[in-house]
Amino acid sequence: MSTQASQTDKTAFFDDLSNRWDSKLDLTALHARLVHELQQFAIQPHEHVIDVGCGTGNMTQALLALLGTSGRITAVDVSAAMIARAQNKISDSRVSWHVGDALHLPNQDSSVDRVMYFQVWPHFDDTKAVAQECWRVLKPGGCLHIWHIDSRERINQIHAGISNPAVASDWLDPASETAQVLQDAGLISNHVSESEKHYLVSAYKP
Repeated sequence: MSTQASQTDKTAFFDDLSNRWDSKLDLTALHARLVHELQQFAIQPHEHVIDVGCGTGNMTQALLALLGTSGRITAVDVSAAMIARAQNKISDSRVSWHVGDALHLPNQDSSVDRVMYFQVWPHFDDTKAVAQECWRVLKPGGCLHIWHIDSRERINQIHAGISNPAVASDWLDPASETAQVLQDAGLISNHVSESEKHYLVSAYKP
């Protein structure tokens, strides 16, 4: 979807979903899993991380558990309602909240250490442009992670089963194709894998 109307429809979908999203999850178990699995990325306490598509803040909370007092998170989501839910459960001066999209991140060029796209990549209509925007904000040597804790097949099945056309066709491509999109934007892929339990494409800015 590339028209302004379709983006408005997608935002409205997530605004509505914000009321029910956390009730679908075991938040305690999810937090423990995320904190544990984030160890693989060797996040340093001082980093500035962008959480793109932060939703109700579950990844934001997990990142905060790994960052020190000098660490920072820019949490971005198209849904003001999702952001409001996140702010209700997270009160931490290390986080700055922004209603916006992945094509217009509120950060200066070459200013952040890491960009996290958790459970959100299929919802981007122009992944090439998203990758280019990521390249813009990352410092040289900075990393990004496109990460799902479900299989690609499961994610696509879930989206296809949603009656709302705003997201029903949001498709997650094979990890190898996603890695190629990143490489075309000037990023270097250093981890590409998918299984019945996960999907992960990591890269860095040279």
